[in-house]
Amino acid sequence: MPVSDEAASTVPDVLAGLSGIRSDVEDWYRDLHSHPELGFGERRTSSLLAEHLRGWGFSVTGGIGGTGVVGVLANGDGHVVLLRAELDALPIREQTGLAYASRVTGSEGGTQAAMHACGHDVHMACLLGAARLLAQTPDVWQGTLVVLFQPSEENGAGARAMVADGLAELIPRPDVALAQHVFHAPASYVGIRPGLFLAAADTLRVVLHGRGAHGSQPEAAVDPVVLAAMVVLRLQTIVAREIAAADRAVVTVGSIRAGEGANIIPDAAELLINVWTFDEDVRTRVIEAIGRMVRAECQASRAPREPEIERLSSFPLTVNDSEVTERVAAAFGWHFGDAAGTADSLTPSDDFSDIPRALGAPSTFWVIGGTDPDAYAAAERAGTVAQDIPVNHSPRFAPVLQPTLDTGVRALVTAALAWLAPVTRSS
Repeated sequence: MPVSDEAASTVPDVLAGLSGIRSDVEDWYRDLHSHPELGFGERRTSSLLAEHLRGWGFSVTGGIGGTGVVGVLANGDGHVVLLRAELDALPIREQTGLAYASRVTGSEGGTQAAMHACGHDVHMACLLGAARLLAQTPDVWQGTLVVLFQPSEENGAGARAMVADGLAELIPRPDVALAQHVFHAPASYVGIRPGLFLAAADTLRVVLHGRGAHGSQPEAAVDPVVLAAMVVLRLQTIVAREIAAADRAVVTVGSIRAGEGANIIPDAAELLINVWTFDEDVRTRVIEAIGRMVRAECQASRAPREPEIERLSSFPLTVNDSEVTERVAAAFGWHFGDAAGTADSLTPSDDFSDIPRALGAPSTFWVIGGTDPDAYAAAERAGTVAQDIPVNHSPRFAPVLQPTLDTGVRALVTAALAWLAPVTRSS
């Protein structure tokens, strides 16, 4: 789908103001990065965002789904475009060494460490930048802009919480919903693809019950630590031996908790397991295999009780609408040139799709790079990208400010104006 001359000519009109707000976008990013808040606790963050939006003329509603914020800017007849970013951080102690590193480092008093290790601070700063640029150029576009800041994306609950709290009644129905994510590609890169893009994800909590005893008398115990180790190893065979090579799945045990002392065999062990899949049938088979293997290992170890298996979170597949994606991709190609490309499907997940699905709007989701291009190129030449380039959720994940932030702002503006550009322009 080609980009209309009207849409193409409007983008430079809006982005002409980027140089004037660039330092503000960078300041917003540094502030958000320094003050991360975990899911459904993003009170400072949401208050700050709402204050900015009100100052630019948006009609703002806060507290949606807990801490969600939406701003609506009506600017005449036309399409309704929704742009989304996430509020929450991760429970990670930052190790970037940045001058503006997270100030939430955890303490013995119970405060949990937090860090924007997934890039949501980039997303928020870029969406603020795009909102401000569009708000200060109402004479060059028409329609309605909806900016949505969603809580608690990391546990897959925030989008559903906003929907359940009446989101559809609080905003005009979008004609299209758009979102982006920064990841460990060279900064200035923009990638999008039609169809299946991000994996579905499920988080399971498994409690293995044993029988505690003195560490010197294992014969009197059913050791849940050994049982947990056997379960972890056994789970690795799901992908290796039960999933076809043509299919894709990832099973990761991210947490094991058991015991309080070296000379005590505990009564129980807890595993937290993440599953990523690209097909609903594969998803069902992997979840079933986890339950089957966990129960079998418990039986083999003479566990006194059946294991507890609980699904803590579930993320949908992210499937980009083909027509919307074609339109955005054409706009990106026109604006970014060779820096825009077709992205590979990715194993991380996101709950963004829950919002457009509930609102009945087609959607697309794209990625931008955040890694210093020279550092990435050097790692590529050395064959050490996996070792040298921190990825999302790493305590060392630190997108370079520029051109990452400029790219994110430009991408949001360019995509939005593919629908918001005026039908006619005065001569």
